[in-house]
Amino acid sequence: MSHYFQDDPNLAHDYHTFSFTLFGRQYTLKSDSGVFNKDGLDDGSKLLLETIAKVDLGNSILDMGCGVGPIGLVLASLDRNRHVTLSDVNPRALDCCRENAASLGLVDQVEVVESDVYESIPNQFTTIVTNPPIRAGKKVTYAIYKGAVSHLYQDGCLVLVIRKKQGADSCRRYLETLFPRVEELASKKGYKILIAYQKGAN
Repeated sequence: MSHYFQDDPNLAHDYHTFSFTLFGRQYTLKSDSGVFNKDGLDDGSKLLLETIAKVDLGNSILDMGCGVGPIGLVLASLDRNRHVTLSDVNPRALDCCRENAASLGLVDQVEVVESDVYESIPNQFTTIVTNPPIRAGKKVTYAIYKGAVSHLYQDGCLVLVIRKKQGADSCRRYLETLFPRVEELASKKGYKILIAYQKGAN
């Protein structure tokens, strides 16, 4: 069985598009079989975007585990000063990302990187955002959280969405072992938005 967090070149393609509206704008994205966000914007990603899209995230953002790119591309579209790196381990998801960036006119703001967690990402960011691949297991998701520490600038932050029933409380406890300050920004329909700061409260 194929999973969105794996590269399965033998899986038949199923190219299609889906649309959603956020902040008064309609986005239409290309998708494929075997990718995250295959058929639309999930509730977790939607809550994440509604919570953080219009706040100051700095100008260097990493969307880790981007799927076909809805989180990172929306963030880029709302602020032309943002440069967004879209990263995923799944090449077919990244092919969709490239086409979606082009169709939205965001090529100059977006870099698409194939990477197993941070393996191919040497640089640092002001903000890392992620809707983590929970089905890949804690070995992968906790590597995303731990690796964020060395891939964020000194005043940067990690923002993630996670469902309460998928371990939101234990996730927060783990983040608190890595970062000096962790807060809950929003909670809705069983999803929580957590933010972890490199710096503690002033």
